[in-house]
Amino acid sequence: MATFKIEGGHKLKGSITPQGAKNEALQVICAVLLTSEKIVISNVPNIIDVNKLIFILGELGVKIEKLAADTYSFQADEINIKYLESAEFKRDGSSLRGSIMIVGPLLARFGKGYIPRPGGDKIGRRRLDTHFEGFINLGAKFRYRKEERFYGVEAPEGLKGTDMLLDEASVTGTANIVMAAVLAKGVTTIYNAACEPYLQELCKMLNSMGAKISGVSSNFLTIEGVERLGGCELRILPDMIEIGSWIGMAAMTKSELTIKDVSWKDLGQIPRVFKKLGINLERKGDDIFIPAQESYEIQNYIDGSILTISDAPWPGFTPDLLSIVLVVATQAKGSVLIHQKMFESRLFFVDKLIDMGAQVILCDPHRATVIGMNHQSTLKATTMVSPDIRAGISLLIAALSAKGTSIIHNIEQIDRGYQNIDERLRAIGAKIERIE
Repeated sequence: MATFKIEGGHKLKGSITPQGAKNEALQVICAVLLTSEKIVISNVPNIIDVNKLIFILGELGVKIEKLAADTYSFQADEINIKYLESAEFKRDGSSLRGSIMIVGPLLARFGKGYIPRPGGDKIGRRRLDTHFEGFINLGAKFRYRKEERFYGVEAPEGLKGTDMLLDEASVTGTANIVMAAVLAKGVTTIYNAACEPYLQELCKMLNSMGAKISGVSSNFLTIEGVERLGGCELRILPDMIEIGSWIGMAAMTKSELTIKDVSWKDLGQIPRVFKKLGINLERKGDDIFIPAQESYEIQNYIDGSILTISDAPWPGFTPDLLSIVLVVATQAKGSVLIHQKMFESRLFFVDKLIDMGAQVILCDPHRATVIGMNHQSTLKATTMVSPDIRAGISLLIAALSAKGTSIIHNIEQIDRGYQNIDERLRAIGAKIERIE
């Protein structure tokens, strides 16, 4: 288990370029299973979760070639379906939640798909009902081997288009159902579909391969099934969660920072929410410039009541940034209520912040009130363990702003979502060391 040693209290300066989006990468890499033709994907982030998925596809028989540091070609023309029921797949697939999205493409193309119960962040219940109910609506038969914690869907006679209303706007659920429906017979409509930019990119990719998807960017998708799909090339968008992380890091360390090539049009509410915390952001072309600020003040609502920041399906604020917003608020002037609606265990990391001197009241598993200290009382260094990706980066931000030297264990959780983060932070002035 690796560890970060962080000497806090140093200002950062310079520019940083966000990696390719993890959440998009997991979707579009699974989509290569829908065709026997070659697909080239660039701006692929070099992170644990994405590399695990690429490894699983290789074991499944996909021909993979690394063309550059961030560019791969994939060709799924000789798939070994038997691998899906092997002990090796049960081990490899269960360690990565994103592996669930291979089921839709395999079901569509080969009439069967299996997956062990996936792992991932320990942030509360993350049910898979939306995925499998969608497959069942398309005509698949579902089975679950409880003793092996193993899911399966089969459609030996193919899938048939239908109308469906999703019980939740699940991003991975929508992606999985869309990938299954593009090769189904007839027309499928999906209402209450997720419509995040990364899902839009998946739909655009599939259309470039020959799919017929309309309603992209809305929560109502219409998919006219086709017989086959071809190859394509695409570039993954920058990671909006990493962009939000750099904004928070600049504010907490009172640093001047430029975030390059952020794809402003795909950031949604993110700049607005950070501005509500009092953080100055300037748009320069497609970059974000954050000037050094000695303090930032949280806005109240028009009637003077305390600001609430909560997560919601797109175009609402992404739940993946609530942990960063909470940390940033600890050094703001004013107070804010953080309401994490989607996951009931994601706020439990606040006890580490309280140990560092933050004034946070955990109201219940979903809500925390933060009383900002306006940099009058800085956080104190401590030793802590990273529980998940987003809490991990939040604790790292806290450590960079704290007085003294902090230790963060279990940084593999951070590595799952952030590429070479220690090297990139050292390049802009952070005092951070990786200890294996």
